[in-house]
Amino acid sequence: MNKLTSVVLAAMLVIPAAPASAQEKESAAQAKAQELGEKILSDYGVSGLQYAIRDQGKVTVSGGFGVSDKAAGTPITKDTMFGIGSISKMHVSAATMMLAEDKIIDIDQPLTTYLPQFKMADERYKKITPRMLMNHSSGLYGSHYGNSILMDDNDTQNHDDLLTRLQSERLKSDPGAYSVYCNDGFQLLELMIEQVTGSSYTEFLDKHMSSPLKLSSTKTPLDTFDRQKLAKTYFPGLTQAMPAENANILGAGGLYSTAEDLTTFAEMLNGKIPDVLSKASATAMQQPEYKNGLWVPEERNSFNYGLGWDAVDLAPFGDYGIKALSKGGDTIMYHADLITLPESDISIAVLSSGGSSIYNTIFASNVLLAYLKDTGKLQKILPDATFTPPVKAAMPAELEAYSGLYGTVGSTTAITIKDGALNLPELEGGLIPAQKYIYTGKGQFTSPDGSAAVSFDKQKNGKTYLKLNTHLTIPGIGQMLMVTYEYQKLDANPLNASTNQAWAQRDGKHYYAVDEKINSFFYLSPSILTKTVKVEQGYATGTRIVDENTAVNAAEIPVMNGRDAFDLTFSKQNGAEYLTIDGNEYISGDAVKPIYGGRASVSTVPADGQSVWFKIDKKAAGKTMTVTAPPSGGYVVYDADGMIVSHSRVSQDPSVKLPQGGMAVFGGQAGDVFKIELR
Repeated sequence: MNKLTSVVLAAMLVIPAAPASAQEKESAAQAKAQELGEKILSDYGVSGLQYAIRDQGKVTVSGGFGVSDKAAGTPITKDTMFGIGSISKMHVSAATMMLAEDKIIDIDQPLTTYLPQFKMADERYKKITPRMLMNHSSGLYGSHYGNSILMDDNDTQNHDDLLTRLQSERLKSDPGAYSVYCNDGFQLLELMIEQVTGSSYTEFLDKHMSSPLKLSSTKTPLDTFDRQKLAKTYFPGLTQAMPAENANILGAGGLYSTAEDLTTFAEMLNGKIPDVLSKASATAMQQPEYKNGLWVPEERNSFNYGLGWDAVDLAPFGDYGIKALSKGGDTIMYHADLITLPESDISIAVLSSGGSSIYNTIFASNVLLAYLKDTGKLQKILPDATFTPPVKAAMPAELEAYSGLYGTVGSTTAITIKDGALNLPELEGGLIPAQKYIYTGKGQFTSPDGSAAVSFDKQKNGKTYLKLNTHLTIPGIGQMLMVTYEYQKLDANPLNASTNQAWAQRDGKHYYAVDEKINSFFYLSPSILTKTVKVEQGYATGTRIVDENTAVNAAEIPVMNGRDAFDLTFSKQNGAEYLTIDGNEYISGDAVKPIYGGRASVSTVPADGQSVWFKIDKKAAGKTMTVTAPPSGGYVVYDADGMIVSHSRVSQDPSVKLPQGGMAVFGGQAGDVFKIELR
């Protein structure tokens, strides 16, 4: 799940949801969709949103809000296409099950049986099966994002390099030990499908899924189709529409579709189109795979993995005795959610440009509940949970023993339990603020508003976790229940003097990615391309320090917060320190020079093709930089807070005023020359 940004946009055109043809007046479902759609557009950074409900094979409600093109004022229609992000995992999972039906593969045999090129520097990789890839229990670190989400560019480098990158890497846990979200697993399924069928994954989807299901708007970046059908996307701080987003990680998150196409696809996942996917395969995908390994104690939740599915028992539908399946998806620019009720064959899909899949999930849940009431399947809808400020209780003294250093992927935090209270930093991407939790009995500490409770859970693997149980409330939209492990208690890791000194010198320093193509969407969010090393008690940015130049992943956390793990490896090249993560290099900020503050200068992409970063100091700040760049080149400028000021591949503007304390990066092909003038 992406870290959320709540950006209030200017007033936008709102297109009402199209009424169902069989109804003369607006239904409760349509009214709820209108209410939530308008709120999401006005307050949550969304420019366009589309939804559809399919009931036993027929679209009964559908609609769109906002625009697909701000400049032209083009409304969202049922034919507008969006990126569907990780809902794409359902397509590759279904494709895998089709191959299993045809006895081409067995999902419980080692992956190496079907993809012999798959090797790792960890003998445990030989135990990984296709089932483990689908239920997120493979033990893989998680994601190789490098050069995967590009502007108008369907470069297959990420796909082509994955097996090579994995050859030098290890697993973070035994295969099958527990499930934690993992993108690379679905990329490996894509490669397996190509290996055993002899066709490209794009061709396989078209022949075996899109064509028989008549999914005319479900495509990959490698397909040929009318790109004008894609909803345009917009980024805060940039006035122009973004170039088309190509998520070139097809198995993990690269497909485009429409809400109506996705609800047809959901019929297949419900077992209603057995000529494409058998009922037995659909049912197998819906089983509680998360129970096979370590998991947060089972409760009502929004995460309980099946094969591909994020949830096979989505809250709050279980409260009504209804089995609901759910899959969400996020890229940089697009967001999506699909919920289906297999027993009644009713599905809703919600797609958006901007926002977050969390918003789409809450929209989908509330509108679907209203629809079930409209159609007589529910008598009433339960109100959202309400909370009262906690009342402090006497805390058993033994709970103080849970004090210590805790870690998750990318960070550590020291937790001190004192006087029946503890302080925690912000959680869930900032949706839960940094605050004090007080002891309220039964081992729980509760937030000031009563909506979040944390406790400590020692699991059978010997690890102690900080457990969070919360109703995330998005103002004006609704609630989403989440029960997760947020942090893992870390073992003491004393360092010798030389190792401690080496890492102390890196504490607080920034490192900048040099391998990412300049047309990558990741430049919109420099936190992805900038790594800051924080050293604390033998750990660095959540990793366990091993020696003077190496730190390895320490997180073994089920569900979500152990995802996208990494190791840190430092080296010296031509006098500069570099950090390597997942095979991608980052240059130390100490080696980044100020941009030349005089009238004219030249910057050249070196022979290795790495991007060139510059600091903007007082000599250059306030001046207007004009760049003459080759067609393959481009630049990005950030202010002192890391917010994007200009991206030449978006604005097509060669000039920008340089901000004090900011950064600039130039990238392109090896040998590209940039002529830079400052005035």
